[in-house]
Amino acid sequence: MGIGTGIVLFTAGAIMRYAVTVQTQGFNLHTIGIILMIAGVATTVLSMFFWQSWGGLRRGTREGTVVREREIL
Repeated sequence: MGIGTGIVLFTAGAIMRYAVTVQTQGFNLHTIGIILMIAGVATTVLSMFFWQSWGGLRRGTREGTVVREREIL
């Protein structure tokens, strides 16, 4: 799961919470929307936290890389 998944979960939850006006028996769509919004925020925050701890896209030099120049004949 990544940041995109968290955004999709949050968006789907917001739509279910604020845009859906259907009344159902047995479960509440608004509650499911709130749960999806919370899951989306948690997924996004955790993805950001782990992305930072893993370093993300590394910029700069690698350790142990040797560059050799070719001899011109």
